[in-house]
Amino acid sequence: MSDAPPVATRGLVKRYGEIVAVDHVDLTVEPGDVFGYLGPNGAGKTTSLRMMLGLVRPTEGRVELFGRDPLVEGARALDGVAGFVEAPRFYPYLSGRKNLRLLADYDDGDSRSRIEEMLELVELGDRAGDRVGGYSHGMRQRLGIAASLLRQPRLLLLDEPATGLDPAGMRDMRDLVRRLAREGITVLLSSHLLAEVEEVCNRVAIIRKGRIVYEGPLQELLGTAASGYRLRSPDLERARIVCLAHAGVHDLQAVDGELRFQADEDAVAALSIALGQARIGVTALVPDRASLEDLFFGLTEDEATDNTEAVAV
Repeated sequence: MSDAPPVATRGLVKRYGEIVAVDHVDLTVEPGDVFGYLGPNGAGKTTSLRMMLGLVRPTEGRVELFGRDPLVEGARALDGVAGFVEAPRFYPYLSGRKNLRLLADYDDGDSRSRIEEMLELVELGDRAGDRVGGYSHGMRQRLGIAASLLRQPRLLLLDEPATGLDPAGMRDMRDLVRRLAREGITVLLSSHLLAEVEEVCNRVAIIRKGRIVYEGPLQELLGTAASGYRLRSPDLERARIVCLAHAGVHDLQAVDGELRFQADEDAVAALSIALGQARIGVTALVPDRASLEDLFFGLTEDEATDNTEAVAV
């Protein structure tokens, strides 16, 4: 088994005429990662995934999956790799089970023996005999994952796996991704559902106009946000005066019936003592850190208004 990372792209470029969809993308997905690939619509996520799977030829650069280039080694490079780009496709007039049997026949002889297990894993066992044409979007997404898992992959690539799911479906998809990660499968997923990514991913890359603007641990990205706090008190004006006089408290604002400010932990600890000594009641004094969504918009905020270089991918 190769020690090379599950995914490594270097200088990856894709041009469509004068439009640059992917612009010198360098990514490394390490074994065991649940890696979130994030970006606005048209930023280059899906085109990147297509190049990773050898479905689209890069204009420049290269992709390696476990050290193998799909354009050089063909299907051999996809050994241990599975997933889907955009929505998974099935024959609508066949049942979910028959679709999986058809796919298994294209693969190794053992794939058929895993069909029932995979259907149960994605919670489709009781609907496996129904025609796929009658499935909901979420059921087709789960069937796509079941089809991918027939190959017993070490790397699973998923393009927007939770799009169109209701809250229960999102929860189930989140639990499934966590379970797969615990079983040793590396997962690379693209998504624009940032709250879901924040729940399941340990590392992320954010792409903007075809370029990577951040790649690294999710917690490291979240840690770049300033430490903010929110203070609620029945005596807000007196609390505001104490905050203003307190060293280490800055950017103080009164918003929606509470005080918001920036401070480090030592300053907040001292402030809580000062409020108590002033006999000012405090109903809440809580950290208010930026979410992944806040940071994402900070890195990509002009993407939606600048379409001169964007392409629907």
